[in-house]
Amino acid sequence: MDVILTENVKNLGTIGEVVKVKPGYGRNYLVPQGMAVEASEAKLKELEHHKRQLNRKAEKLSQEAADVKARIEAVECTFVHKASEEGKLFGSVTSMEIAESLAAQGIEIDRRKILLEQPIKELGEHAVDIKLNAGVNAIVKIIVISEDAKPAPAAVPVAVSTETPADA
Repeated sequence: MDVILTENVKNLGTIGEVVKVKPGYGRNYLVPQGMAVEASEAKLKELEHHKRQLNRKAEKLSQEAADVKARIEAVECTFVHKASEEGKLFGSVTSMEIAESLAAQGIEIDRRKILLEQPIKELGEHAVDIKLNAGVNAIVKIIVISEDAKPAPAAVPVAVSTETPADA
Protein backbone atom coordinates (compact mmCIF):
# COMPACT_ATOMS: atom_id res chain seq x y z
CA MET A 1 0.00 0.00 0.00
CA ASP A 2 1.35 3.46 -0.92
CA VAL A 3 0.70 6.39 1.44
CA ILE A 4 1.63 10.07 1.43
CA LEU A 5 3.04 11.13 4.78
CA THR A 6 1.45 14.21 6.33
CA GLU A 7 3.86 14.19 9.30
CA ASN A 8 7.44 13.14 9.89
CA VAL A 9 7.34 9.49 10.97
CA LYS A 10 10.43 8.09 12.64
CA ASN A 11 12.10 5.30 10.63
CA LEU A 12 9.64 5.79 7.77
CA GLY A 13 9.99 9.21 6.14
CA THR A 14 9.29 12.92 6.16
CA ILE A 15 6.31 15.08 5.26
CA GLY A 16 5.30 14.82 1.61
CA GLU A 17 7.08 11.55 0.86
CA VAL A 18 5.27 8.70 -0.83
CA VAL A 19 6.20 5.48 0.96
CA LYS A 20 5.17 1.85 0.59
CA VAL A 21 3.88 0.28 3.82
CA LYS A 22 2.04 -2.88 4.75
CA PRO A 23 -1.73 -2.48 4.29
CA GLY A 24 -2.56 -3.09 7.97
CA TYR A 25 -0.01 -0.52 9.19
CA GLY A 26 -1.34 2.08 6.77
CA ARG A 27 -5.09 1.46 7.29
CA ASN A 28 -5.03 0.78 11.03
CA TYR A 29 -2.36 3.19 12.28
CA LEU A 30 -1.01 5.85 9.90
CA VAL A 31 -4.29 6.99 8.31
CA PRO A 32 -6.42 7.04 11.52
CA GLN A 33 -3.66 8.90 13.40
CA GLY A 34 -3.57 11.55 10.64
CA MET A 35 0.07 10.76 9.84
CA ALA A 36 -0.66 9.76 6.26
CA VAL A 37 -3.28 9.66 3.52
CA GLU A 38 -3.76 6.91 1.00
CA ALA A 39 -1.90 7.66 -2.24
CA SER A 40 -4.39 8.04 -5.08
CA GLU A 41 -3.96 9.81 -8.43
CA ALA A 42 -5.81 12.88 -7.16
CA LYS A 43 -3.76 13.03 -3.93
CA LEU A 44 -0.48 12.61 -5.86
CA LYS A 45 -1.42 15.47 -8.24
CA GLU A 46 -2.37 17.62 -5.25
CA LEU A 47 0.96 16.79 -3.59
CA GLU A 48 2.92 17.76 -6.72
CA HIS A 49 1.00 21.03 -6.99
CA HIS A 50 1.67 21.77 -3.32
CA LYS A 51 5.39 21.03 -3.77
CA ARG A 52 5.58 23.41 -6.76
CA GLN A 53 3.92 26.15 -4.71
CA LEU A 54 6.34 25.61 -1.83
CA ASN A 55 9.32 25.73 -4.22
CA ARG A 56 8.12 29.03 -5.72
CA LYS A 57 7.59 30.46 -2.25
CA ALA A 58 11.06 29.31 -1.14
CA GLU A 59 12.67 30.86 -4.23
CA LYS A 60 10.89 34.15 -3.58
CA LEU A 61 11.99 34.15 0.07
CA SER A 62 15.60 33.38 -0.84
CA GLN A 63 15.62 36.19 -3.43
CA GLU A 64 14.22 38.66 -0.89
CA ALA A 65 16.77 37.50 1.69
CA ALA A 66 19.60 37.96 -0.83
CA ASP A 67 18.40 41.53 -1.53
CA VAL A 68 18.29 42.34 2.19
CA LYS A 69 21.73 40.75 2.64
CA ALA A 70 23.19 43.03 -0.05
CA ARG A 71 21.63 46.09 1.62
CA ILE A 72 22.93 45.08 5.06
CA GLU A 73 26.46 44.38 3.90
CA ALA A 74 26.59 47.75 2.10
CA VAL A 75 26.12 49.72 5.34
CA GLU A 76 28.13 50.07 8.49
CA CYS A 77 26.92 51.07 11.92
CA THR A 78 28.97 53.48 13.97
CA PHE A 79 28.43 53.84 17.71
CA VAL A 80 29.95 56.46 19.99
CA HIS A 81 30.30 55.39 23.64
CA LYS A 82 32.35 56.38 26.64
CA ALA A 83 35.43 54.20 27.01
CA SER A 84 38.43 53.79 29.26
CA GLU A 85 41.93 54.49 28.03
CA GLU A 86 42.46 50.75 27.50
CA GLY A 87 39.60 50.69 24.98
CA LYS A 88 36.99 49.05 27.24
CA LEU A 89 33.50 50.52 27.01
CA PHE A 90 31.56 51.84 29.98
CA GLY A 91 28.47 49.88 28.95
CA SER A 92 28.14 47.91 25.73
CA VAL A 93 26.70 47.78 22.23
CA THR A 94 23.72 45.41 22.19
CA SER A 95 21.64 43.79 19.49
CA MET A 96 18.86 46.29 20.24
CA GLU A 97 21.17 49.21 19.44
CA ILE A 98 22.31 47.51 16.24
CA ALA A 99 18.68 46.93 15.18
CA GLU A 100 17.86 50.60 15.87
CA SER A 101 20.89 51.76 13.89
CA LEU A 102 19.90 49.56 10.92
CA ALA A 103 16.30 50.83 11.16
CA ALA A 104 17.59 54.41 11.01
CA GLN A 105 19.32 53.45 7.75
CA GLY A 106 16.09 51.97 6.35
CA ILE A 107 16.69 48.28 7.07
CA GLU A 108 14.13 46.71 9.42
CA ILE A 109 15.58 43.66 11.22
CA ASP A 110 14.18 41.89 14.27
CA ARG A 111 16.79 42.19 17.02
CA ARG A 112 16.45 38.47 17.79
CA LYS A 113 17.88 37.69 14.35
CA ILE A 114 21.12 39.50 15.23
CA LEU A 115 23.51 36.75 16.30
CA LEU A 116 25.50 38.54 18.98
CA GLU A 117 26.89 36.03 21.50
CA GLN A 118 28.08 38.70 23.92
CA PRO A 119 27.44 42.44 23.85
CA ILE A 120 30.32 44.38 22.29
CA LYS A 121 32.42 45.93 25.07
CA GLU A 122 35.53 47.11 23.22
CA LEU A 123 36.40 49.89 20.81
CA GLY A 124 37.19 49.04 17.20
CA GLU A 125 35.63 47.26 14.26
CA HIS A 126 33.46 44.20 14.75
CA ALA A 127 31.62 41.89 12.34
CA VAL A 128 28.19 40.70 13.48
CA ASP A 129 26.11 37.97 11.81
CA ILE A 130 22.43 38.50 11.07
CA LYS A 131 20.26 35.47 10.34
CA LEU A 132 17.82 36.15 7.52
CA ASN A 133 15.10 33.97 5.95
CA ALA A 134 15.81 30.95 3.77
CA GLY A 135 19.08 30.11 5.55
CA VAL A 136 20.83 33.29 4.39
CA ASN A 137 23.22 35.05 6.79
CA ALA A 138 24.49 38.60 6.39
CA ILE A 139 27.42 40.28 8.11
CA VAL A 140 27.12 43.88 9.27
CA LYS A 141 30.20 45.97 10.08
CA ILE A 142 30.05 47.61 13.51
CA ILE A 143 32.45 50.43 14.39
CA VAL A 144 32.69 51.51 18.01
CA ILE A 145 34.54 54.72 18.77
CA SER A 146 35.15 56.61 21.98
CA GLU A 147 33.29 59.85 22.51
CA ASP A 148 36.54 61.23 23.94
CA ALA A 149 38.37 60.54 20.67
CA LYS A 150 39.54 63.80 19.27
CA PRO A 151 40.86 64.27 15.78
CA ALA A 152 44.64 64.47 15.55
CA PRO A 153 45.78 68.07 15.83
CA ALA A 154 47.04 69.64 12.65
CA ALA A 155 50.79 70.14 12.47
CA VAL A 156 51.58 73.65 13.67
CA PRO A 157 54.88 75.10 12.50
CA VAL A 158 57.12 75.98 15.39
CA ALA A 159 59.52 78.87 15.05
CA VAL A 160 63.00 77.62 15.84
CA SER A 161 65.56 80.18 16.86
CA THR A 162 69.09 79.64 15.59
CA GLU A 163 70.53 82.10 18.06
CA THR A 164 72.29 80.84 21.13
CA PRO A 165 71.61 82.42 24.49
CA ALA A 166 75.13 83.87 24.54
CA ASP A 167 74.44 85.77 21.27
CA ALA A 168 71.36 87.44 22.68
